Amino acid sequence: MMDGITIRVLGDYGPFSRMGKSIGYQVTIGQSSYLVDCGSPLFQQIGGHGLKTIRGMIITHCHDDHKRWFSDLALFNMYAPDIPHKIYLITSEGINEELFRSSGPALDRSLSPDSKRVVDISYDEYIDFKVIGPLPKYRIACKDKGNGESRLYVSDRNGNSIGPDSAKIVISKKTGRPRLLFKDPDYKEWVEPDSFYPFSSEVFYEKDKNIYRDPEGFTIEAINAPVWHGVPGIGLKFKTDKETLIFSSDTVHDLRLWKQLYSEKKMQKFSMPKKEFESASVIYDDINNYIERTWGEERFREAGKAFDDAVVIHDISSKNSIVHTDYQQLKHTILKRENVVLTHSPDKMTSEWMLSKADKVFMVKESTVYEVVDGELFPLNADVYHKEEGRYYVGYRSAEGKYAVYEKDENLSLSYQGRPELGKQLYRIDLYEDISGRYFPRLESVDSAYQERIDGSVELVKFFVDGSSGKDVESCRDKIQVKNLVKN
Repeated sequence: MMDGITIRVLGDYGPFSRMGKSIGYQVTIGQSSYLVDCGSPLFQQIGGHGLKTIRGMIITHCHDDHKRWFSDLALFNMYAPDIPHKIYLITSEGINEELFRSSGPALDRSLSPDSKRVVDISYDEYIDFKVIGPLPKYRIACKDKGNGESRLYVSDRNGNSIGPDSAKIVISKKTGRPRLLFKDPDYKEWVEPDSFYPFSSEVFYEKDKNIYRDPEGFTIEAINAPVWHGVPGIGLKFKTDKETLIFSSDTVHDLRLWKQLYSEKKMQKFSMPKKEFESASVIYDDINNYIERTWGEERFREAGKAFDDAVVIHDISSKNSIVHTDYQQLKHTILKRENVVLTHSPDKMTSEWMLSKADKVFMVKESTVYEVVDGELFPLNADVYHKEEGRYYVGYRSAEGKYAVYEKDENLSLSYQGRPELGKQLYRIDLYEDISGRYFPRLESVDSAYQERIDGSVELVKFFVDGSSGKDVESCRDKIQVKNLVKN
């Protein structure tokens, strides 16, 4: 089996970042390389030639910051003269259906090869779809009534209609989107199955989990129990003989919330007589008026075990994000700080948990994650990680440190000078600027800056009224980390 799992961070900023790059990762195991999401500018970062070597692409959900370049990649694979294959897309059946709908305007028409006709092009001509995750036993289907009209109904995988005592369709008055309402046979309650059941449940999902197996021997599995984001989504588990890497995808991870989701029974709010509701197959209303329980206990229990013995790439936000894990919620998660790399973070953030950054490369070896710098593996052992104005810093505790870490409302911040308005001072640190994984003492003077040259070397540039001067400087990462290991 291959040695380790390599993660190249293509983009890890939030959806509204002025730094751009959105979300995307390149995961490489042995000679196999996969894209996880495609929200970052792939042609700029990987290039057309590099994209030709990608074995497959996995989409976790359909927010644009995660799939922004999907239709461009489809067009690239279709029309680039030396690419003999379609995009190999690995995702769930539900997410694939969302991609089909959203990409239609970009993909379903073009000109004929002689440019003389407008022609229709099917989604399947662009995409080679491989399902990951189990297929639902029941779904919303459409039947042609034969008079130019059609009707929606709930069917099983064989096309058999399911009666309104077991399943109903609720069509939103706000969006017109149909959603499935299902009577759980154990709870005897109405639930939305996409939210209620984990993929392991054979009440709603087929037994085959459709785990993807790469020719080199590792597997990629879809997980859904800990993924709570509002739109259909999956997390991903990459597993070799020795390593387990999980992308939790965008999610609200908070055990207190999760317990409420499975334990609270809700009263239904009927907009019609109950007898009429019971006999109705299709209802025009808000589905939340009829859902009696959001999660099942089975999902809660599975979510609590999802990250055992794994390195986790987990989204993070600062405060009141609603659909992501806020930093102060981390103490209410089942995540282990030493095995987690936080991603999808805001432009400015201070964290005692490891923060990722676009263009960084990490490697998972057994149960430990390292940073890869110039072919060497370095531990991620800083006391503080900090992002600000497109730059990235690490801090190590020091009684004589020039900088202080402050806490206010359970969020952290840094300051060079005493700033009581920032909250309670926790400790002092020495702070270093991280440039391509190399560490240099942070500069406070506006007349100086570090600049990385094309050859990868770093110089300290000083600016004067009539010009500038620069000198090469060496990384102090080795010395800092050795000193920190001795101290601890």
